[in-house]
Amino acid sequence: MTNPLNIVIFGLSISSSWGNGHATTYRALLHALSARGHNVLFLERDVPWYAENRDLPKLPHGVLHFYKSIAELKRKFRTKVRTADVCIVGSYVPDGVEVGDWVNRTATGVKAFYDIDTPITLAKLRSHDHSYVTPELVAAFDLYLSFTGGPLLRKIETTYKAKMARPLYCSVDPLQYFPEKTESKWDLGYMGTYSDDRQPALEKLLFTPAYRNANYKMIVAGPLYPKELEWPSNVEHVTHIAPDEHRRFYNSQRFTLNLTRADMIRAGYSPSVRLFEAAACATPIISDYWEGLETFLQPGREILIASTTADVTRYLSDISALERRQIGERGRARILAEHTSAHRVLELESFINELLDRRHSITDEQVWTGAIA
Repeated sequence: MTNPLNIVIFGLSISSSWGNGHATTYRALLHALSARGHNVLFLERDVPWYAENRDLPKLPHGVLHFYKSIAELKRKFRTKVRTADVCIVGSYVPDGVEVGDWVNRTATGVKAFYDIDTPITLAKLRSHDHSYVTPELVAAFDLYLSFTGGPLLRKIETTYKAKMARPLYCSVDPLQYFPEKTESKWDLGYMGTYSDDRQPALEKLLFTPAYRNANYKMIVAGPLYPKELEWPSNVEHVTHIAPDEHRRFYNSQRFTLNLTRADMIRAGYSPSVRLFEAAACATPIISDYWEGLETFLQPGREILIASTTADVTRYLSDISALERRQIGERGRARILAEHTSAHRVLELESFINELLDRRHSITDEQVWTGAIA
């Protein structure tokens, strides 16, 4: 694909990364889209939580506009949506069902749903929770772009009648995430918003090692942790680290911990954006295991797998500085070869081409059939 595309994206938030892993994914994607010459308009609902915690009110790549209501959205951006080559509606967009329905009725180009929360979305659909997408909308979009790959894609097509489900994993911008020579402040760190289903793993793989060895220095970065939660004295907690500080955060750790939501573990093939960010900084990662992880990073060589406290303790105490650097460097090489935002844009372009080829094939077949008749 060589011609620039006019792309409209509706996302949860790109302006604020507070409690919002979508922001860094969208920022990296817009950077890469712009680098390929595409014109991107990002539309974000102006809601109080993100408005009060914006760390990127103006985009360096693409154009960002806020809207306060669906009525305002339709009034101001109808022409942009109608004439765009591609319209993408993301998961968790406020009033996402109304937005998605309007896009499908209004847009004349490719219409896609970008699900950065696929296992959660499917769990919601099973329980008839249609807060941002419905089964009818899944079937209406031309393209279902999924944070999760593997067997779940086939289910989306067979169970929910998606016309074309393809993986568009999270990614990393290598211009923002890279190794830096800095002092190691922490033996182990973790970045993630509090969630009930991840907390037992955090306590087993970070809290307990900290309790057992007072010499370890650890850190947890993320919001929404309960006020009554008891923290080990050698575990620092910060509510938020801005994206432009993520690189320093990862480079200041000997190891970083990756933990996965229960829905993502059950689905498999669901890498977190934090996984790619840390690896791009050549910080060795200790992670829980989920099916398909080895298709992104090779266990034992590019990433370390832990299921018990003893696993983490062994890694922290037994792995030499040289081996630690080698694991980090191998992980970085793998991510730079396969999982940057530039790779994602090429994949997105290939999906759009595939979709257009399908359309042309159907049209040609109709013409041929008509001619025969």
